[in-house]
Amino acid sequence: MKNLTTTLLSVILMLATSLPTFAQKDRSEIEDQYKWKFTDLYESDAAWSSAKEKLAEQMNQVADFKGKLGTSAADLLSYMQYSEELMKEGYRLYIYASLKSDADLRDADNTSRVKEIRQVFVEYGQKASYVTPELAAIPEATMKAFIAEEPKLEIYKMGLMDVYRMKKHTLTELEEAVMAKTGMITGTANSAFSVFSNAEMPRVKMTIDGEEKVLTPANFSMARSSTDRDVRQKATKVYWDNYLKYEGTYGEMLNGQIKVDVFRAKARNYNSALESAVKANNIPVEVYKSLVQNVNNNLGTFHRYLELKKRMLGVDELMYSDIYAPTVKGVELKYSYEEAQELILKSLKPLGKEYIEVVDHAFKNRWIDIYPNTGKRSGAYSNGGAYDVHPYILMNYTGQYNEVSTLTHELGHTMHSYYSNKTQPFATADYATFVAEVASTFNEVLLNDMMQKKLKDDDMRLSLLMSMLDGFKGTLFRQTQFAEFELAIHEAAEKGTPLTGKVLTQMYGDLTRKYYGHDKGVCTVEENVGAEWAAIPHFYMNFYVYQYSTSFVASQALAAKVLAGDKEAKKRYIEFISAGGSDYPIELLKTAGVDMTSSEPFDKTIEAMNGIMDEIESILDKKK
Repeated sequence: MKNLTTTLLSVILMLATSLPTFAQKDRSEIEDQYKWKFTDLYESDAAWSSAKEKLAEQMNQVADFKGKLGTSAADLLSYMQYSEELMKEGYRLYIYASLKSDADLRDADNTSRVKEIRQVFVEYGQKASYVTPELAAIPEATMKAFIAEEPKLEIYKMGLMDVYRMKKHTLTELEEAVMAKTGMITGTANSAFSVFSNAEMPRVKMTIDGEEKVLTPANFSMARSSTDRDVRQKATKVYWDNYLKYEGTYGEMLNGQIKVDVFRAKARNYNSALESAVKANNIPVEVYKSLVQNVNNNLGTFHRYLELKKRMLGVDELMYSDIYAPTVKGVELKYSYEEAQELILKSLKPLGKEYIEVVDHAFKNRWIDIYPNTGKRSGAYSNGGAYDVHPYILMNYTGQYNEVSTLTHELGHTMHSYYSNKTQPFATADYATFVAEVASTFNEVLLNDMMQKKLKDDDMRLSLLMSMLDGFKGTLFRQTQFAEFELAIHEAAEKGTPLTGKVLTQMYGDLTRKYYGHDKGVCTVEENVGAEWAAIPHFYMNFYVYQYSTSFVASQALAAKVLAGDKEAKKRYIEFISAGGSDYPIELLKTAGVDMTSSEPFDKTIEAMNGIMDEIESILDKKK
């Protein structure tokens, strides 16, 4: 069963043609067609405030259900329907506030709305603290009888029965009330990180292409992918040296978040913070640890990719600052936003007419906030929590091919939310994070397959194939590196090790050197790269990143079947993204055709990666 307060708060943690200039613009300078349409949620800020006050009043009624949840099926249904309506409106209110805040984090009114709605739910969490203990006190046989007696309870069955699986971690009413009150402080570290890293951290300047630019995350992304090695190396030095100046500040913020994770795990009787993070979705701890071990066992494949990078760049020594450089001289895949739309729509044809029509509608109806602007949150995401509206996508598009890939990635999330919201009742529409990245990386596979067939020139193909390998690097190996780091720092905190900024930099640096074969002479990792941990928002999301890797592995297997023309595989895939949270994620994937408790999907993914490298080497040998 969805926990309203927890779920809402976790949402936080959520060429050919000439291209536009991507210097940081003020938001008012960007055309409306490239910005979110907030009125789909609420007509105005005043309307939002009115809805928030109404919701706060309705939340007071939760006390009326105390002591009645186990008296009859009718009383239980009454509470479940009441709670559901609160959740729907609560999601909508929070999403409006958070989207407006992410559009410009400097705007005090925007950030104030986020704090207001958080506080509303913290207070509600305290008032509703009796609910889970009271549900857990209902005998399991009685609960089953209630569900059998009242057909309308069927849509809530999975959540209600899950209460018994999680009973060990359910506290007393008083303890649950105290845990709810901690919501007033547990989001502080993430909020401070978001504001400081996106809006207030002083940024250094450097000259790029003869123009002095502020080295924002978007500009650094462009600089590190420059064809000029001096620009890449200078940008890497300047950017991460700047982070090292604030190493202590970032260390305190991340340490604060880790303490929250460890506290919650201990308070709810988990063996570890990792178990606390994965058990809610019935994911075995072994799945996480097996992923880390499998990737470590296959670092030789990753090093083969790095050796190819070195060969194609023609450098004597591969540096970490070279990792994002284009590998084929004179070829740089860039696309305007309009061209990106066209490519994406064509690539999604294997998924059918309805799928394409909805994506096209998203493009034309301002579901997507496209370009970077001053004060805007960096990165990209899709938020599909507004059940009765539509998903929203945040982008910081600058025209590079990897951002076309990012856009179709986020559209995968959006379509997963769209189909689940359309097909499932609200109670089971929200899908687990373990499967959240499957639909997104599935779309990337379709895009790369189309581009591979489209491009005939050897240099263009090499550029694309390397881009595909960059996807393996970025999603499988890099995210697993993040996951291993996240596990290490949580385990260190559980042992009482102080996590200062310097300790975190050392731990991250050592891990990066292991992954990139620094001591084996594969790739030299510059010393200041150890500060990279400070720029990663996902470390505030409690063991989220491993799911990028597991989802990538699953999507490779699913997409291969669809691209092979297997109509049943396509049908199963659409059913999968329509299933929401109607079953546990491992079971949903098994039904779709992938068993994530076995090593087979991972082995197939490594085989596919080696196949791409075989093709690259064949083209390179032919060009000698």
